[in-house]
Amino acid sequence: MSEVIGIAGMGRMGSAFAQRLIGTGHQVRVWNRNPDRCAPAVAAGAEQVDMAGLAACPVIITSLADDLAVSQVTKALIDAGLGDGLLIEMSTLLPSEAAALAQKVGAVGVEFLHAPVGGTVAPALKGQLLGMAGGSAAAFARARPVLDHLCRRVEYLGTPEAAARMKLAINLPLAIYWQTLGEALALLRGAGIAPELAISMIADSSAGTTVLKNRLQAVVDTLAGQDLAGTFDLAGLAKDLNLALLLARDEGAEMPISDATAARYARALEQGLGGLDGASLSRRAAGWP
Repeated sequence: MSEVIGIAGMGRMGSAFAQRLIGTGHQVRVWNRNPDRCAPAVAAGAEQVDMAGLAACPVIITSLADDLAVSQVTKALIDAGLGDGLLIEMSTLLPSEAAALAQKVGAVGVEFLHAPVGGTVAPALKGQLLGMAGGSAAAFARARPVLDHLCRRVEYLGTPEAAARMKLAINLPLAIYWQTLGEALALLRGAGIAPELAISMIADSSAGTTVLKNRLQAVVDTLAGQDLAGTFDLAGLAKDLNLALLLARDEGAEMPISDATAARYARALEQGLGGLDGASLSRRAAGWP
């Protein structure tokens, strides 16, 4: 069934959501704080609207950088007359942030679902994301047809807090993996093994994660000395890793591997590498030229 869907946030993922939903027959209206960022979605058939036009949509998706942006946009939606509808919040948040947002939205009579996803632009465009949803059962039932167009699998986890925890749990090993891969490659220094052979063998082994298989050529090119822009870049990986560490510290959980890896990411960001693919961290961890 076709829906009118509003999307706030035209970053890489928000823009991909718009293009995918247009391609599956939905009417999509888009908004971004920087209006120029709406151009790819508009070119794909979306209608660019102001905040009042966004607030009038029966289903609204928010896909934003962090809790500050989510809070500001949500307040603007409420001030613009957000009423009887459904807000699907798809950003990566701390559990406490997701819970506070659910309370704020519920207070104005809007159904709320926190539904972060695993995956980047390519799977988003193909409807192959992994969805984790938390909110009322009614909100999930209403959101499910939309999420099914974006995700190959969607699981209802109960509360918004549970969905937020699941997203952080999924992204934590990914962030650590790029450092781990670099340390493995450090063992090959001076062995005369070409990057493409080393990566193909690792990818074909039990150490070959999905992200390595999907990004194999990008990793090979990076190890050969060509840093590439990341669809889930070092800055994004560092942000989610630090959110996981914040949650762990609040709850008294020890995470020594994550702590050490976060220091590596901090160094990479200080060097201006934030926009690069995770493999750029691996190359530097390996000490490859």
